[in-house]
Amino acid sequence: MVNKPKGITSHDVVDVVRKKLKIRKVGHAGTLDPLAEGLLIVLVGGYTRLFPKFVKFDKKYFGVLKLGEVTRTGDSQSEVIKSSSYENVSEQAIREAFSLFEGDIEQIPPMVSALRVKGQRLYNLARRGIEVDRKPRSIKIHSLEVSNINLPYVEFCVHCSKGTYVRKLAEDIGAKIGVGAHMVKILRLGIGPFELDKAVDLDNINENHLQKITL
Repeated sequence: MVNKPKGITSHDVVDVVRKKLKIRKVGHAGTLDPLAEGLLIVLVGGYTRLFPKFVKFDKKYFGVLKLGEVTRTGDSQSEVIKSSSYENVSEQAIREAFSLFEGDIEQIPPMVSALRVKGQRLYNLARRGIEVDRKPRSIKIHSLEVSNINLPYVEFCVHCSKGTYVRKLAEDIGAKIGVGAHMVKILRLGIGPFELDKAVDLDNINENHLQKITL
């Protein structure tokens, strides 16, 4: 289990682990893009066959969204395409909006996701300025709790099912409030029974951190 830092891709982490451990067969179980940080499970050798078992696990995140700005990618790593005043947004309105997204909901995957449409990754299409229709997906938000409000920033924790896009969740919450929003921080705290506090910093990875997994 690796504590992925902000600013690199999950594939970058795999490359580092491969070089450090001198193991060719290495993969990760659950992508974190450059903005996101936190728990990334890396599988090596024969354990890479366990990847399908990790897909089904729920996930937990800590996040910070910024109200009043909508960006092209739903996060702070792209340009703002729409701005709105958040000054009259109340704490009650924020908490009520968050509560509407708990339980079983439908979510449309963002264009910057890694899903394939007709054989092409959505994020590749997005980079070329192409937007295609995406079908809503059924997901479950087990819990969604606001932990701090310091406008325009809202901190929250979410426990969600597989297939949940935290960026899209933030965008939808911002739209519900009426001023838009995007993510400025995403920290993955858990994947199923695996938790971030047991993860190792990437710079410190060595053979002693290899673990046997039974699922």
